Amino acid sequence: MNAADLLAGLAPGAACRLPASAWRDGRLEPGSELVAEEVPVALVYNGITQAVMLASPQDLEDFALGFSLGERIVCDPCELYDIEVEEAGAGIAIEMRISARAMAQLKETRRARTGRTGCGLCGVDSLSHFEQDSCVEEARAGPPAAGLLAPDALHRAVKGLAASQRLHQATGAVHAAGWADWEGQLQLVREDVGRHNALDKLVGALARAGLPAGDGFAVVTSRASFEMVQKCARAGFSVLGAISAPTALAVRMAERAGLTLAGFVRGGRHVLYSHPERLARA
Repeated sequence: MNAADLLAGLAPGAACRLPASAWRDGRLEPGSELVAEEVPVALVYNGITQAVMLASPQDLEDFALGFSLGERIVCDPCELYDIEVEEAGAGIAIEMRISARAMAQLKETRRARTGRTGCGLCGVDSLSHFEQDSCVEEARAGPPAAGLLAPDALHRAVKGLAASQRLHQATGAVHAAGWADWEGQLQLVREDVGRHNALDKLVGALARAGLPAGDGFAVVTSRASFEMVQKCARAGFSVLGAISAPTALAVRMAERAGLTLAGFVRGGRHVLYSHPERLARA
Protein backbone atom coordinates (compact mmCIF):
# COMPACT_ATOMS: atom_id res chain seq x y z
CA MET A 1 0.00 0.00 0.00
CA ASN A 2 1.43 3.39 -0.97
CA ALA A 3 1.61 6.43 1.30
CA ALA A 4 -1.46 8.09 -0.22
CA ASP A 5 -3.56 5.01 0.45
CA LEU A 6 -2.27 4.79 4.02
CA LEU A 7 -3.17 8.41 4.72
CA ALA A 8 -6.58 8.06 3.07
CA GLY A 9 -7.41 5.12 5.32
CA LEU A 10 -6.77 7.00 8.57
CA ALA A 11 -9.12 9.05 10.69
CA PRO A 12 -9.04 12.75 9.76
CA GLY A 13 -6.25 14.56 11.58
CA ALA A 14 -4.54 11.39 12.82
CA ALA A 15 -1.39 11.98 10.73
CA CYS A 16 0.13 14.46 8.35
CA ARG A 17 2.84 14.49 5.69
CA LEU A 18 5.96 16.47 6.53
CA PRO A 19 9.23 17.10 4.68
CA ALA A 20 11.96 14.63 5.63
CA SER A 21 15.19 13.28 4.18
CA ALA A 22 15.98 9.57 4.27
CA TRP A 23 19.49 8.12 4.32
CA ARG A 24 19.56 5.14 1.95
CA ASP A 25 22.44 3.29 0.32
CA GLY A 26 24.98 5.89 1.35
CA ARG A 27 23.11 8.99 0.22
CA LEU A 28 20.51 11.42 1.53
CA GLU A 29 17.22 11.47 -0.41
CA PRO A 30 14.88 14.46 0.15
CA GLY A 31 11.22 13.55 0.40
CA SER A 32 8.40 13.40 2.92
CA GLU A 33 7.07 11.08 5.61
CA LEU A 34 3.75 10.38 7.26
CA VAL A 35 3.98 11.52 10.88
CA ALA A 36 1.49 10.80 13.67
CA GLU A 37 -0.18 13.84 15.17
CA GLU A 38 0.15 14.49 18.90
CA VAL A 39 -1.97 17.24 20.41
CA PRO A 40 -2.73 18.56 23.89
CA VAL A 41 -6.19 17.41 24.93
CA ALA A 42 -7.90 19.12 27.85
CA LEU A 43 -10.41 17.04 29.81
CA VAL A 44 -12.97 19.47 31.20
CA TYR A 45 -15.67 18.47 33.71
CA ASN A 46 -18.59 20.82 34.25
CA GLY A 47 -16.42 23.71 33.10
CA ILE A 48 -13.34 22.80 35.20
CA THR A 49 -10.19 21.46 33.52
CA GLN A 50 -8.99 18.35 35.33
CA ALA A 51 -6.16 17.21 33.06
CA VAL A 52 -4.26 18.09 29.90
CA MET A 53 -2.96 15.01 28.11
CA LEU A 54 -0.89 14.60 24.96
CA ALA A 55 -2.85 12.25 22.73
CA SER A 56 -3.71 11.18 19.21
CA PRO A 57 -6.75 13.19 18.05
CA GLN A 58 -9.07 10.33 17.19
CA ASP A 59 -11.62 8.27 19.18
CA LEU A 60 -11.71 11.10 21.70
CA GLU A 61 -15.20 10.27 22.97
CA ASP A 62 -13.87 6.82 23.89
CA PHE A 63 -10.85 8.46 25.50
CA ALA A 64 -13.02 10.80 27.56
CA LEU A 65 -15.16 8.02 29.01
CA GLY A 66 -12.26 5.60 29.51
CA PHE A 67 -10.16 8.23 31.28
CA SER A 68 -13.10 9.23 33.45
CA LEU A 69 -13.71 5.63 34.51
CA GLY A 70 -10.03 4.78 34.94
CA GLU A 71 -9.38 7.83 37.12
CA ARG A 72 -12.56 7.17 39.12
CA ILE A 73 -13.96 10.56 38.21
CA VAL A 74 -17.17 8.67 37.42
CA CYS A 75 -17.94 5.24 38.79
CA ASP A 76 -20.45 4.34 36.09
CA PRO A 77 -20.84 5.44 32.46
CA CYS A 78 -24.32 6.75 33.25
CA GLU A 79 -22.73 9.49 35.39
CA LEU A 80 -21.22 11.06 32.29
CA TYR A 81 -24.15 12.83 30.69
CA ASP A 82 -22.61 14.54 27.68
CA ILE A 83 -19.34 14.77 25.72
CA GLU A 84 -18.42 17.54 23.28
CA VAL A 85 -15.10 17.65 21.43
CA GLU A 86 -14.03 21.13 20.35
CA GLU A 87 -10.91 22.70 18.90
CA ALA A 88 -9.34 25.09 21.41
CA GLY A 89 -6.32 27.13 20.35
CA ALA A 90 -3.39 24.80 19.76
CA GLY A 91 -5.24 21.77 21.08
CA ILE A 92 -8.57 20.12 21.73
CA ALA A 93 -10.98 20.51 24.63
CA ILE A 94 -13.27 17.65 25.62
CA GLU A 95 -16.15 19.26 27.49
CA MET A 96 -18.00 16.79 29.70
CA ARG A 97 -21.05 17.11 31.88
CA ILE A 98 -21.07 14.75 34.86
CA SER A 99 -23.43 14.04 37.73
CA ALA A 100 -23.57 16.25 40.80
CA ARG A 101 -22.28 13.37 42.94
CA ALA A 102 -19.29 12.82 40.66
CA MET A 103 -18.53 16.53 40.51
CA ALA A 104 -18.67 16.90 44.28
CA GLN A 105 -16.26 13.98 44.67
CA LEU A 106 -13.98 15.42 41.99
CA LYS A 107 -13.80 18.77 43.76
CA GLU A 108 -12.80 17.03 46.99
CA THR A 109 -10.01 15.01 45.42
CA ARG A 110 -8.99 17.32 42.57
CA ARG A 111 -5.29 17.24 41.76
CA ALA A 112 -3.53 19.07 38.94
CA ARG A 113 -2.38 16.61 36.31
CA THR A 114 -0.52 17.22 33.05
CA GLY A 115 0.34 14.79 30.24
CA ARG A 116 1.53 11.60 31.89
CA THR A 117 3.79 9.47 29.70
CA GLY A 118 4.82 6.64 31.96
CA CYS A 119 5.25 7.26 35.69
CA GLY A 120 1.58 7.14 36.65
CA LEU A 121 2.21 9.45 39.62
CA CYS A 122 2.08 12.98 38.20
CA GLY A 123 -0.31 14.96 40.37
CA VAL A 124 -0.08 12.62 43.36
CA ASP A 125 1.18 14.93 46.07
CA SER A 126 2.14 12.45 48.78
CA LEU A 127 3.12 8.82 49.31
CA SER A 128 -0.08 8.28 51.28
CA HIS A 129 -2.12 9.36 48.25
CA PHE A 130 -0.16 6.92 46.12
CA GLU A 131 -0.96 4.12 48.55
CA GLN A 132 -4.65 5.01 48.39
CA ASP A 133 -4.57 5.16 44.59
CA SER A 134 -2.84 1.76 44.50
CA CYS A 135 -5.75 0.01 46.18
CA VAL A 136 -8.02 -1.88 43.79
CA GLU A 137 -11.13 -3.11 45.56
CA GLU A 138 -13.54 -3.68 42.69
CA ALA A 139 -14.98 -7.12 41.98
CA ARG A 140 -12.86 -9.20 39.67
CA ALA A 141 -13.95 -11.08 36.58
CA GLY A 142 -13.35 -14.82 36.79
CA PRO A 143 -11.93 -17.17 34.17
CA PRO A 144 -13.90 -17.66 30.93
CA ALA A 145 -17.01 -19.75 31.43
CA ALA A 146 -15.88 -22.32 28.84
CA GLY A 147 -12.65 -23.05 30.73
CA LEU A 148 -9.08 -21.79 30.64
CA LEU A 149 -7.64 -19.40 28.07
CA ALA A 150 -5.54 -21.31 25.53
CA PRO A 151 -2.01 -20.00 24.90
CA ASP A 152 -2.74 -20.05 21.16
CA ALA A 153 -5.65 -17.66 21.72
CA LEU A 154 -3.42 -15.25 23.62
CA HIS A 155 -0.85 -15.22 20.82
CA ARG A 156 -3.54 -15.00 18.14
CA ALA A 157 -4.83 -11.80 19.74
CA VAL A 158 -1.37 -10.21 19.95
CA LYS A 159 -0.60 -11.05 16.33
CA GLY A 160 -3.97 -9.68 15.29
CA LEU A 161 -3.31 -6.49 17.20
CA ALA A 162 -0.20 -5.74 15.16
CA ALA A 163 -2.12 -6.37 11.94
CA SER A 164 -4.94 -4.04 13.04
CA GLN A 165 -2.74 -1.00 13.73
CA ARG A 166 -3.49 1.15 10.71
CA LEU A 167 -2.03 4.33 12.21
CA HIS A 168 1.12 2.55 13.35
CA GLN A 169 1.55 0.94 9.94
CA ALA A 170 1.43 4.40 8.40
CA THR A 171 3.65 6.21 10.91
CA GLY A 172 5.45 3.71 13.14
CA ALA A 173 4.75 5.93 16.14
CA VAL A 174 1.76 4.69 18.13
CA HIS A 175 0.69 2.02 20.60
CA ALA A 176 -2.47 -0.06 20.56
CA ALA A 177 -4.75 -1.78 23.03
CA GLY A 178 -7.16 -4.50 21.96
CA TRP A 179 -10.00 -6.58 23.39
CA ALA A 180 -10.34 -10.16 22.22
CA ASP A 181 -12.83 -12.94 22.85
CA TRP A 182 -11.67 -16.14 24.52
CA GLU A 183 -10.81 -17.62 21.12
CA GLY A 184 -8.30 -14.83 20.56
CA GLN A 185 -10.31 -12.99 17.92
CA LEU A 186 -9.98 -9.23 18.31
CA GLN A 187 -13.25 -7.40 18.70
CA LEU A 188 -12.04 -3.85 19.39
CA VAL A 189 -8.74 -2.00 18.84
CA ARG A 190 -7.76 1.55 19.74
CA GLU A 191 -4.50 3.38 18.95
CA ASP A 192 -2.73 6.37 20.46
CA VAL A 193 0.72 7.89 20.81
CA GLY A 194 0.44 7.12 24.53
CA ARG A 195 0.01 3.53 25.69
CA HIS A 196 -2.14 4.65 28.64
CA ASN A 197 -4.34 6.67 26.29
CA ALA A 198 -4.81 3.68 23.97
CA LEU A 199 -6.00 1.60 26.93
CA ASP A 200 -8.31 4.39 28.11
CA LYS A 201 -9.78 4.56 24.62
CA LEU A 202 -10.36 0.80 24.63
CA VAL A 203 -12.05 0.89 28.04
CA GLY A 204 -14.22 3.78 26.89
CA ALA A 205 -15.16 2.02 23.66
CA LEU A 206 -16.23 -1.07 25.60
CA ALA A 207 -18.30 0.99 28.02
CA ARG A 208 -19.98 2.98 25.24
CA ALA A 209 -20.88 -0.29 23.50
CA GLY A 210 -22.17 -1.85 26.71
CA LEU A 211 -19.65 -4.71 26.50
CA PRO A 212 -18.35 -6.14 29.81
CA ALA A 213 -14.54 -6.12 29.79
CA GLY A 214 -14.53 -9.46 31.63
CA ASP A 215 -16.19 -11.19 28.66
CA GLY A 216 -12.77 -11.15 26.96
CA PHE A 217 -9.19 -10.17 27.62
CA ALA A 218 -6.87 -7.25 26.90
CA VAL A 219 -3.67 -7.12 24.85
CA VAL A 220 -1.30 -4.18 24.49
CA THR A 221 1.71 -3.34 22.33
CA SER A 222 3.71 -1.88 25.20
CA ARG A 223 5.30 -2.83 28.47
CA ALA A 224 2.95 -3.55 31.35
CA SER A 225 3.53 -0.68 33.76
CA PHE A 226 1.83 -0.32 37.13
CA GLU A 227 -0.77 2.05 35.74
CA MET A 228 -1.62 -0.23 32.79
CA VAL A 229 -2.30 -3.06 35.24
CA GLN A 230 -4.29 -0.77 37.51
CA LYS A 231 -6.47 0.46 34.63
CA CYS A 232 -7.15 -3.12 33.49
CA ALA A 233 -8.08 -4.25 37.00
CA ARG A 234 -10.39 -1.28 37.49
CA ALA A 235 -12.06 -1.94 34.13
CA GLY A 236 -12.78 -5.57 35.06
CA PHE A 237 -10.35 -7.44 32.80
CA SER A 238 -9.12 -10.75 34.20
CA VAL A 239 -6.24 -11.23 31.72
CA LEU A 240 -3.72 -8.76 30.28
CA GLY A 241 -1.20 -9.79 27.64
CA ALA A 242 1.66 -7.39 26.87
CA ILE A 243 4.17 -7.65 24.06
CA SER A 244 6.93 -6.39 26.35
CA ALA A 245 7.92 -6.67 30.01
CA PRO A 246 6.13 -5.66 33.21
CA THR A 247 7.61 -3.77 36.11
CA ALA A 248 7.91 -5.33 39.55
CA LEU A 249 5.31 -2.92 40.91
CA ALA A 250 2.93 -3.94 38.12
CA VAL A 251 3.40 -7.63 38.93
CA ARG A 252 2.62 -7.01 42.61
CA MET A 253 -0.46 -5.02 41.64
CA ALA A 254 -1.65 -7.79 39.28
CA GLU A 255 -1.21 -10.44 41.97
CA ARG A 256 -3.14 -8.37 44.50
CA ALA A 257 -5.89 -7.47 42.03
CA GLY A 258 -6.47 -11.02 40.81
CA LEU A 259 -5.30 -10.22 37.28
CA THR A 260 -3.49 -12.74 35.11
CA LEU A 261 -0.49 -10.88 33.68
CA ALA A 262 1.42 -12.25 30.70
CA GLY A 263 4.49 -10.47 29.36
CA PHE A 264 6.78 -10.95 26.36
CA VAL A 265 3.86 -12.36 24.34
CA ARG A 266 5.63 -12.74 21.02
CA GLY A 267 7.51 -15.24 18.91
CA GLY A 268 5.53 -18.20 20.24
CA ARG A 269 6.48 -17.62 23.89
CA HIS A 270 5.18 -15.72 26.88
CA VAL A 271 5.94 -15.35 30.58
CA LEU A 272 3.21 -15.56 33.23
CA TYR A 273 3.83 -13.28 36.20
CA SER A 274 0.59 -13.59 38.18
CA HIS A 275 -2.40 -15.90 38.46
CA PRO A 276 -1.21 -18.42 35.85
CA GLU A 277 -4.20 -20.69 36.55
CA ARG A 278 -6.31 -18.96 33.90
CA LEU A 279 -4.06 -20.14 31.06
CA ALA A 280 -3.98 -23.75 29.93
CA ARG A 281 -0.61 -25.49 30.19
CA ALA A 282 -0.73 -26.85 26.64
